[in-house]
Amino acid sequence: MQSVLVLISNARDRAVTDKMVRAAADVLPSAPDPNWLARNVACELAFGGEENLPREAHIASVRKAIGAVPVDIAVLPAAGRRKQLLLADMDSTIIGQECIDELGALTGLGEQIAGITARAMRGELDFADALRERVALMRGLDAASIDRVIAERITYNEGARTLVQTMKANGAYTALVSGGFSAFTAHVAAHTGFDEHRGNRLDIADGKICGTVAEPILGRSAKVEALDEISRSRGLSARDAIAVGDGANDLGMLGEAGLGVAIHAKPIVAEAAQVRIDHGDLTALLFLQGYRVDQFAG
Repeated sequence: MQSVLVLISNARDRAVTDKMVRAAADVLPSAPDPNWLARNVACELAFGGEENLPREAHIASVRKAIGAVPVDIAVLPAAGRRKQLLLADMDSTIIGQECIDELGALTGLGEQIAGITARAMRGELDFADALRERVALMRGLDAASIDRVIAERITYNEGARTLVQTMKANGAYTALVSGGFSAFTAHVAAHTGFDEHRGNRLDIADGKICGTVAEPILGRSAKVEALDEISRSRGLSARDAIAVGDGANDLGMLGEAGLGVAIHAKPIVAEAAQVRIDHGDLTALLFLQGYRVDQFAG
């Protein structure tokens, strides 16, 4: 079975060099020729043989050969790389913030709320219980604060729109599936072009946040259910999906998808995911699928 090794750096660093690619090729079976996806940013090397050697072993040998450079290394099956379904987490994945923390900062309890978020994302707390606890602390906050956070605090991670638009241009369906709030997923999905979005609904009455969230809460299991439901509805299987996230509640989705990518993720997630991206931006997901930079859309 043929495999592909992909070297990816951040576009600003342009850290993938010819020398590095040659060093990687020399430790792979059959010393493959390089295929540049973006010069000095992403290069792939297709190789076969040593079928029983785990991908971790190939990654380790290449890392030893190229050294401690700011470059991500992924090994993937050559077959089926192009995916027809994208499922993405929102907070700290598509956008640079945790929306609940940004809302919490307006209550004067920002540090307390952010602390709970961090523990939940590391997998130290039950996600649903942690969400209820944080939302309760926001009781009485003006609902207009949501629009304020969207206008003043939300930024998009590099490559977000390009990822979504390129996959859509090539026939894929895209879904934003978040344990955050639907008021934010609606805005983020519209901005980046996702075909659909799912999130938790804050209860609001008389222009105020009630301090409760509608049940059932969309968490880890609901993300897996979304993957299964959306793939079936489109005549696909989970193998046809690429999923991306950074927190513990993304682990099920990342494990179920044909390609699960942990991006700038918490340690528990980075260690478990099939692919970890620590240096590249969201366009890394396109390079993993074999897209060249001149094929990017959006």
